[in-house]
Formats: sequence, C-alpha cells, structure tokens
Amino acid sequence: MNQEIEISTLKERLDEVLIFHYLSEKAYWAKGRSLQTILKTIANSFTFGVYKQSKQIGFARVITDYTTFYYLCDVFIIPSEAGNGYGKKLTEYVVNHPLLAGCRGSLMTGDAHGLYEQFGFRIDPDIGSKYMVRQPDAINTPSELND
Repeated sequence: MNQEIEISTLKERLDEVLIFHYLSEKAYWAKGRSLQTILKTIANSFTFGVYKQSKQIGFARVITDYTTFYYLCDVFIIPSEAGNGYGKKLTEYVVNHPLLAGCRGSLMTGDAHGLYEQFGFRIDPDIGSKYMVRQPDAINTPSELND
C-alpha cells in the first residue's frame, strides 16, 4: 500500500548504517564498498533520504556542479518497501529539485531503464545501454556567470 513518505536533503537525518548495509551487501553496483568509502561519498554529494513514519526507507545521491550537470547514483528503496511507487517519487523529487533545474542529468543502470525513462532519461547509444542522459529544457545560467 502506497503510504505518504517524506523526502529530505538533510544529511543529519540519514541513517548511515542502513545506507552502508544496503549498498555494500545488496546493491549490485556497490557490493563490498567500505563504510569509510560510503561515508565519504555521502559527505561529498547532494543526498536525498526517503522516510516513512520517520524511518529511512530509501536513498539517492547526486554528484553535481549545480549549474550544468548532475550524475544520479546509489538510488534504492529497501526491499520491504519496494513496489510501492517510492522509487518513482524519489526520482521525480530529484529531477525536479530547484538546485538541479536546468542541469543535464545522467546515470547508469543495469535494470531500471523503465523507471528513469518516465522522467526523461534516454539511453545514450554512443556510450552503451546502461548509460542514460536527461537533457534540460534550458541550461541553467546563473547571473554571476553572465557578468
């Protein structure tokens, strides 16, 4: 049953133990990552936590310059909550976040092409079937770059 969730970018709310265990033990793309590595990636990325009844159930992180480009990675919803549409809500929240507006997005996936296609990501045939890109409607050009 699809219940209300909350998505937050506050790093202090993240359950780092949950993130570490999921990524290092369950995520095919991150198996074996050390706790130190995962904590460093969290510290150096724009992060999104998904919460249901104040308990973290999902995560995503974005590597970005906040101006022209972002790379979406380490996206997951814990298995007990998968299939409830939370991954869609998380992806929608990320791609529509004001700090990423106008940025070209990219990601790699081995199995979630259908999810990301719903949000404008397309396979880049020049790179391969796992690499997807999302073109912005207009490139974000902060006024300080126009001075």
